[in-house]
Amino acid sequence: MKVYFHDDFYHVYTSDPAASAGRMEAVVEAIQHQVDFIKPEPASKEDLMSVHSESHIKAVQQQGLYEIASLAAGAALRAALTGLAEPCFALVRPPGHHASADGAWGFCYFNNMAVALTHLQFTSRINTAYVLDFDLHYGDGNVNILGNNPGVTLLNPETLSRKDYLVEVQQSLEACRADIIGVSAGFDHHIQDWGGLLTTEDYHVMGRWVNEAAQRSSGGCFGILEGGYNHDVLGQNVSAFIEGLCG
Repeated sequence: MKVYFHDDFYHVYTSDPAASAGRMEAVVEAIQHQVDFIKPEPASKEDLMSVHSESHIKAVQQQGLYEIASLAAGAALRAALTGLAEPCFALVRPPGHHASADGAWGFCYFNNMAVALTHLQFTSRINTAYVLDFDLHYGDGNVNILGNNPGVTLLNPETLSRKDYLVEVQQSLEACRADIIGVSAGFDHHIQDWGGLLTTEDYHVMGRWVNEAAQRSSGGCFGILEGGYNHDVLGQNVSAFIEGLCG
């Protein structure tokens, strides 16, 4: 599998948990023998402005985070383009699913998923998209930007039962028909992370379901890293998911 990653993502750019030292290293160590790493380029100002206001972009610049945030968005965009032909993953930070058009919170700055899917739509590569967000936290930025887009379907499972959670994801993906499936892949719902709900095998299974749904639709699929803060298990969870995503 191709994984879009840049050494700049190792940098500790703020004091929040998503930017903590050792987080990217844990994932790279776990997946380095099963993937091909590709260096991305930053998203263009035009692509960022397709989903964000100019005032928000300036606010990110004033925080000194434009370079790293635009690089994450660019990696997501490239993963989406590659995902049209083969399963792909963007190993990035900052995450993006809490970034709305004119504001952001939750360790996010630019909405990586929205930038990627909007680019695919604007360049006529897709008409429809499905977004599965299995991060512990509701992807309000994804919903705020993409929720009124008639070509996009979003799922944020919120049940507190592991069994019901997986049933909801499976049934939704079985009904999915989209040109591409994008996964906001946050691993903080793991039993050894903040959420305490899902197992490592669950991430493998959900990845496989995404692959199968994409094949039924004759479409593509890709994932973007969101949350996940226990470095002891994050790497194995990402590894399990991308193995499943490969089918």
